[in-house]
Parts: sequence; structure tokens; C-alpha cells
Amino acid sequence: MALAAAALLWAAAPPMLQAQVRLPALGESVSADFSVAAERKLGDQIMREIRRDPDYVDDPQLLDYLQTIWQPLVRSARTRGEIGSDTDTLYAWEPFLVRDRSVNAFALPGGFVGVHLGLMAITNSRDELAAVLAHEMSHVTQRHIARSMVNEQRQSMLGMAALILGVLAASKAHSAEATQAVVAGSQAGMLQGQLNFSRDMEREADRIGFGVLNGAGFSPAGVATMFEKLENASRLNDSGGFPYLRSHPLTTERIGEARARAHGAGNRPQSHPLEHVLMQARARVLMDAGVQALQRQQTSDAVSAAALPSERLAALYASALASLQLRDWARAQATLQQALAVVRNSPHGDERAERALQFLQVQLLLGRGEALRALELSNTLAADGSRAGLLLQAQAALAAAAATPRPPQATVALQHSTEALQTWVAVNSHDALAWSGLAQSAEQLGLRLRSVRAEAEAHAAIGDLSGAIDRLRAGQRASRNAAPAEFVDASIIDARLRELEGQRRQLAADLRGERSREEPN
Repeated sequence: MALAAAALLWAAAPPMLQAQVRLPALGESVSADFSVAAERKLGDQIMREIRRDPDYVDDPQLLDYLQTIWQPLVRSARTRGEIGSDTDTLYAWEPFLVRDRSVNAFALPGGFVGVHLGLMAITNSRDELAAVLAHEMSHVTQRHIARSMVNEQRQSMLGMAALILGVLAASKAHSAEATQAVVAGSQAGMLQGQLNFSRDMEREADRIGFGVLNGAGFSPAGVATMFEKLENASRLNDSGGFPYLRSHPLTTERIGEARARAHGAGNRPQSHPLEHVLMQARARVLMDAGVQALQRQQTSDAVSAAALPSERLAALYASALASLQLRDWARAQATLQQALAVVRNSPHGDERAERALQFLQVQLLLGRGEALRALELSNTLAADGSRAGLLLQAQAALAAAAATPRPPQATVALQHSTEALQTWVAVNSHDALAWSGLAQSAEQLGLRLRSVRAEAEAHAAIGDLSGAIDRLRAGQRASRNAAPAEFVDASIIDARLRELEGQRRQLAADLRGERSREEPN
């Protein structure tokens, strides 16, 4: 899914002036015409469709790693005053992943930022990836998206969402002609001139993004090295592999300014370089899950003896992960042990890199049917409260509980995992994977209504309101024969059913209103 939505949304804008006292940003003047709440609503409508696309990637390890970069940038933007009180509370500030080999990243209305796996696969450091994220975040904080929409206020949010999703579908075919046809066909010719960002907007995002990046503790050199990498790619015929270059065109001025800023700010040593090597390799494997592609990755461990340790580590990790996908347990174990040796023998060490390899070890143990050993190791990995650790622990607890006869420690672990998942979704209500894990765990413990409700929430989290309502209605029927102890779950099901039915009616009303506006007078 080569998403290019943001390229259709950003228009020219004068550069923002900045003094000792922060002046209003470019986007602040649009609030009266296109509110922050309206922009978030539009973003939610778009994301409802994106989350249901097969190329939307919810890989807990990669997303956890992405969050270790994203969250410091968000904190830095808050400290600098780039994120105001209104956008702080109403925007999602959520990065997500797209399974696509092309090098791209983009912002959507409401604070959503998408990252192609192809982009992660070419970055050589956390700093380079952080540089791209800081740039995209700055487009959001300056409300460039909303600014471009103000000029076409009459266009409804559903109409704009339909346009963007049409562009996503056309872009998936890597066809510029198809994208232009969608633009013309949706009566949005006024957006045709916005396919490329203006120099002013790019300069503003570069400058503000640099400050956010520096404030978050990342090396400013990441901007310059990323630009140089893209500049080298732009000299070649990339055959559609670098859409980021078309939506964010490089200029000599931008590249020179990035180098000057990096030189003036000095350099900083990389943090956890080996962890990035592993996540880069993981993105490369997950970009293409076809058997032939996995077999190629499986043989990537045959690197030259003269290869750098980081290159060898990346090849071993890719081979181990591909072997897991192909269920070649013996090869996965062999390459995994070699990768662990590389990390442990590294002069600098990297505990987070070793932890990433331990995740593979748990998945290997689960694949080989050694659920209790997997559960023991997953308990250690989940101790830090990370999402990836929590979900892996739930997976191991379910596998251990499925054994016949069920070991006593498996029941205790399943109860603990269920409680942990329940606590997590109470705060992270849009986590479809966590809801699915809770549904399975509750079912294993005989908590029927809680399981049905969790299944419904998993559907709702990906925007499938009809599926969620169907499951809640099934829960209502089951509650007629429920035990008194399940009264609370039955009440929650009733309340959620009314809420989601109201949401579906509102969406239907919005759609009818959009169609009536499209009908000729």
C-alpha cells in the first residue's frame, strides 16, 4: 500500500516567522474554519478503512520499537510548544506501519503518521528514522493538512475521506495515471496542484523537525545522512520505489541547510545501534511474506567472512525470522544462537538487541510445542510492561493452557495474563490484538460474556462496526442464561451495543447527507 494521501492535502503556505516569544504557527489561523476536532474525525474515518487493509501491519515488536523513537519526539514537541493544548488532547499522535517495499512515510489528518516497512529497511540508524518522523510530525503540528482544506470548506469530511481513500487504492497499484484519474473523477481537480509540497512548507517542517529531533536527544546528523541517502536514490530510476522523493522533493537548498544544521549542532553517539540493525532486518523480512522471498531471506546468513558484525547480525536475524515463518525450526535455532553470540561478543553490548532475539526464542519454543519453557521466558520479557511483551506472554499462556492435561501453573499464568490484558485494554481501547488475546484467554477460563465482548471490541477497533454489533447481540442472547457473577459483563454489553448502534446510525446519516449534496439540483 503505497500511501500518498498527505501529498494531496498539503498546499503552499508562507514561512512561519519565529522570535524569542513563540508566534502563532501557520496552521493556527485555520482553527475557526477547520477545527482540530473536525480534523481528528476525518483522520479516524480514514484510519477505520486503513486498519482493515491487509497491508496494515500490527507487528508488536516493530511498533514498540517505533514508539521508542516516536514518544521522545512527541515529548520534545510538547516542551518546545509545537504541540498545543488543543492538539495534544484531540490528536491521536499515533504512528502505524504499512507493508510496502517502497520508501515512504506520510501524515494523515488528526495526528496519524504512516511508515512503510521499506523506509525502515533502508535506515541505518535510529537517528535517520527519527529524522523522517520528526519531519512528518512537524507537518502535523503546523496543521499544514487543515490549512489546505480550508480553501475548499464546502467539501464534506466524508467526501474528503473518500478522495483520500481513493488515492490510497490507486497508489497501491504504483500508477501515477490511476492516481490522477481518481483525483479528476472525484471532482477534486483543485488538489491536482498540491501533489508536491511547497518549498515554504518543506523548509518549515525541516526547521521545526530539526528542533524537535535535537530536543529529543537524537543526533542531528540523522537528517543530513537521510537526505544524502535519498539524494543518491533520486539520481537513479527508482521504478516507483521512492515515492517519498515525489511527495517531499529534495532541493540543493534543503540538503545544504540540513548539513549546516548538523555541523553546527555537533554529533552524538548512536544509542542501541544493534537493536536498530535487528528491527531493520525484521522490516525487510516482513515486507514480503511470500515463500520465495522468505527462502531468499533464509539464505541471507551466508555473508562474507569479512562482513561487519552488524551486517552479519542483520543477516542472521533475517534468516532466523524467515526460518520461523517457514517452520524450519532447526535452522531457526542454529541462526538464532549465532546471532546471540554476535550480540554478546560485541564490545559495546546491547541489552535491547539481546531482548529482541529472546522474542524470537519464545516464538521458536512455541512453534516446537515447548509452551512451558516459552511461558517462563515470556514472563521475563513482559516484566517491563511493553505491549510486545504483554501480547507474547498471553500467547504463551494460551499455548500452555491448551496442553492436555493442563499443568497447574498454566491456569495461574492464564489468569494473570487475562487480568493484564483487561488492564491494558481499559487504557488502550483501540488495540485490536489485545482484545483478540483477551477474547481467547477469557474463553479458556470459561468467562463467556467477557470473551464475546472482547471479540466485539476487536471488531470495533478495526472499524468493523457491523461485526462488533453482531457479536454484542450474540452476547445479549447468551446473557439470558448467564450466571449472576456475569451481571457486570452483561451490563457492559448492553451499554456498548447501544453506543455502537448509535455510531452506525450517525455514519449512515452522514453518508446520506453526503449523497444528497452530490445529487444535482
